[in-house]
Amino acid sequence: MKITSYEATTLLIPEDDPLANMPEEAGRTRPVVILRLRTDSGIEGIGLTFYGGRMTGSLRVAVEELAGLTVGEDPLRIEKIVARLHAGTGDSCGPGGIFMLALSAIDIALWDIKGKALDQPLWKLLGGHRDRVATYASGSLRRGLSDDQAQRAAHILVQKGFNEMKTQMALPGNPTPAEEVRRVRVVREAIGPDIKLMCDINQRWRPEQAIDIGSRVEDVGLFWLEDVTTADDYAGLARVTAALKTPVAGGEYVWGIVPFRHMIEARSVDIVMIDICRVGGVTQWMKVAGMAEAFNLPVVSHVMPEMLVHLVAACPNGLTVEYMPWMLCLYQETPALEHGQLVLPNKPGLGLTFDEKAVAAFKA
Repeated sequence: MKITSYEATTLLIPEDDPLANMPEEAGRTRPVVILRLRTDSGIEGIGLTFYGGRMTGSLRVAVEELAGLTVGEDPLRIEKIVARLHAGTGDSCGPGGIFMLALSAIDIALWDIKGKALDQPLWKLLGGHRDRVATYASGSLRRGLSDDQAQRAAHILVQKGFNEMKTQMALPGNPTPAEEVRRVRVVREAIGPDIKLMCDINQRWRPEQAIDIGSRVEDVGLFWLEDVTTADDYAGLARVTAALKTPVAGGEYVWGIVPFRHMIEARSVDIVMIDICRVGGVTQWMKVAGMAEAFNLPVVSHVMPEMLVHLVAACPNGLTVEYMPWMLCLYQETPALEHGQLVLPNKPGLGLTFDEKAVAAFKA
């Protein structure tokens, strides 16, 4: 089997909130690049990448240029192709940035082809540790909402059967620590004591702020505090992690496997969050998961639950999947959500098929 052709398309996906209908900003969209990688046996693998922002046009071109280097290759020899793509850029375009984002789309598509060729779902190919996995509602309890909106959204998520969900602190403006604490208590009061509640800071605090505010909310019983300070300040993260009883999660902004080694060796986080686009695709995601396991650390996913459910379910230290539903509208069918868990599909590969009407509607 050989790769024969490829097609990359830029889409604008609505960044709405289908879970609780509480979008932080109505009408906002997110640009993504989808990839179709085709073979001479008739198998087509699909991939997706984003984070290009205003450079998404450049990202699409990068996907196309790297995909061109795969033509004629055996798609089952994924490590060989990844090495060829690195060599094809002279190792001067990485290890982060647009090169890594483009590589990820190709790597995802290759694993989709492999699963289809072997007639196995991706989660089984990668280890098959469990056939369903915990998931948490994300994207509804955002910092831009009013208290009343946040409470209504929280009630809706509970009614929908979620027993894990994520909110945010680092509120707009220049809030006092007391205001930050008040907001997270509002959400906790709305959902009760038994729901696992995560809280994302999105790198907006300095280490001393994270220690101060984090210590004030320890009685709230957060499941984790996420990205509390600048992602590559491994020493600062380690200070926060050592000071707080609440577990600290981080890693979504980390590019490639070597920076993850630095983060983990510095004991910067209690929970390793891996973003599939920034890390380099399925291949590198699983390497980071294995590295974290060696340090007795759990791993969690970042966005794209329809794909990441396979990876979290495959490894023994997979903890939970972020149920961020932005991309779900792109597919004919996505993994079923039952009682706060995602059920792993048994279709081969990713088990996903693009909804061509949606693709046409969102085409940039």
